[in-house]
Amino acid sequence: MEVERHETEAGDWTVARREPPPALRAFLTGDIEGWEQSRGPCNVLREVPFPGVPLIFDLEAGWEVADPSGSEFARRRAFVAGMHAAPSLVRAAAPSWSCIELRLTPPAAGRILGLPMHELTNRTVELEDVVPEAPELLARLQDTSSWSARFDLVEGFLARRLDASAAPPPGVEWSWTRLRQSGGRAAIGALAAELGWSHRRLIARFREHIGLAPKTVARVLRFDRAVAALRSPEPAAIAEVAFACGYFDQAHLNREFRELAGTTPAAFVGAGLDSGGTAA
Repeated sequence: MEVERHETEAGDWTVARREPPPALRAFLTGDIEGWEQSRGPCNVLREVPFPGVPLIFDLEAGWEVADPSGSEFARRRAFVAGMHAAPSLVRAAAPSWSCIELRLTPPAAGRILGLPMHELTNRTVELEDVVPEAPELLARLQDTSSWSARFDLVEGFLARRLDASAAPPPGVEWSWTRLRQSGGRAAIGALAAELGWSHRRLIARFREHIGLAPKTVARVLRFDRAVAALRSPEPAAIAEVAFACGYFDQAHLNREFRELAGTTPAAFVGAGLDSGGTAA
């Protein structure tokens, strides 16, 4: 496990990261992370669409979340957000906060949560509303002071939920993987044809197991690739990023950023925070 501690004039924060065990790696898009801020502002963060499902366990005062569908902030503790096709706003409820964040693949999220993923599209809900054991798990996490022990509890929760669930249809897994590996460039019609499915069937299966239609998933994948390129330590020019990520031109990339992030690429990059996330 890696633990990074940061101290700046703006605040103090810690990030703990651990690679999930081999049995869980296919179900997560990256490391399990623990975040803790002991001093700093309560910034409103702009959370933009990405090809995954975030699952957050708050360990202190909670978070306030405004989904794309509304402007009202709602207090959340242990919560999950489905795939989004628009930005949402998040802020800590207090200057001192601590949480654990997982980023699940959409097929894994459907298995762990036990519900059709379109029910969570562009929404954030309390985990206990869909997983009855969530309050007990959150209490145990809050009573545990070690990041390592907390991560053990979360990994055990994931393993139990996955063991008790069935995998989605192989065609969904295959087409999701093809889309993801192509960065959203795979032709949707070609995927359906190779599966022997109609467009309607492919769309229905994606909405059930991924949360969005395949065409929208492809948009999110391209957008996520562009976000990663623009956030790199030495980013290329915006026009070059647009070409590399499959957009027609820079104007096309600008339009997608306005729809999916609610801002321009340059403004999005300029709003990045040292402690992670992007200021709204």
